[in-house]
Amino acid sequence: MKRSPSQLATDLTQRIQPIYCLCGDAPLLVDEAAAQIRHALAARGAERTTLEASGQTRWAEFFSQFDGLSLFAQQRLIEVRLPAGKPGIEGAKALEAWAKNPAPDCTLVLTLPQADKTMQGSKWFAALDARGVVVIIPTPTLEQLPQWIGERLARHQLKADRATLDWLAIRVEGNLLAAHQEIEKLALLLPPGALTLEAARAAVTDVARYDSADLSDALWQGDAARFIRIIDSLKAEGETPIFATFLLAQDLRALYRLALAAARGENLAGLMNGLRVWGARQTLFTRHAQRLGPVRLGAALQHAGRIDRNAKGLAKDDAWNLFKQLGLGLLNKPAPAFSRALNER
Repeated sequence: MKRSPSQLATDLTQRIQPIYCLCGDAPLLVDEAAAQIRHALAARGAERTTLEASGQTRWAEFFSQFDGLSLFAQQRLIEVRLPAGKPGIEGAKALEAWAKNPAPDCTLVLTLPQADKTMQGSKWFAALDARGVVVIIPTPTLEQLPQWIGERLARHQLKADRATLDWLAIRVEGNLLAAHQEIEKLALLLPPGALTLEAARAAVTDVARYDSADLSDALWQGDAARFIRIIDSLKAEGETPIFATFLLAQDLRALYRLALAAARGENLAGLMNGLRVWGARQTLFTRHAQRLGPVRLGAALQHAGRIDRNAKGLAKDDAWNLFKQLGLGLLNKPAPAFSRALNER
């Protein structure tokens, strides 16, 4: 039985199910859902046991301790965290067996990554779904983040306009835990009512956290401002562009091959999977490959090689500045030198 986080709160006031699968990639949101279940069971005096599952977990031995009734609690809460989402053969068998015959005084809470098709198609997941509740916990997208922050502020009787919400979203982008902490801080520092941009600026620090993969996302989505902001953040944290360049070069090689295929009039759909371009990136890559063409993409690959040499200390230019030039050039917003290099080829 599938449920959303909001439905979970209502259901817990009516009945405690024997099994809950909490599926999500945002630790804050998954833990909040788990906390709701903990609170409901704590009110019943539940005894709590936790397990961080791994490849070395002895599943049968772990579950065997719950075969008898507890002498100290009327109800028992079993929390099993499965970060990889793959219990292995032994774990899958143990979870299937538990789903078929759960201990009468126990509630199993299994926390998992977001359930993909492979996970949902597995026998162990289907068995748990049939016997209990699967809670799908989506991570808000960048576009949804301002609304998410607004809803969280409203819980503290704070109301912000769209400009303030957008500003807050930029400051905490990619870090829901940091967003939660900043919202809690605003609630402590400010009285209920309207939250102005000036008040938010005075109270909030820059807690955005990025990694190298974010650069590619910003670039191919055409968000030049975010692209530059991520570079500045990574540079300030002392990161080198070696890994970011590796990821970008992978994308550029895929785009180069797509551009060559497009120039020959070939169908790109079949080529995408072989190049490991999936989902929404297929639309983006099709557009960019046709827009840039093989000549410009070839020049971009050469520029990526130059970035790599400088990042590894084989030359003395600022590698991050070269990375900016490359990205802005691909977005048709280049620095003059790179503009000429790209367009003269």
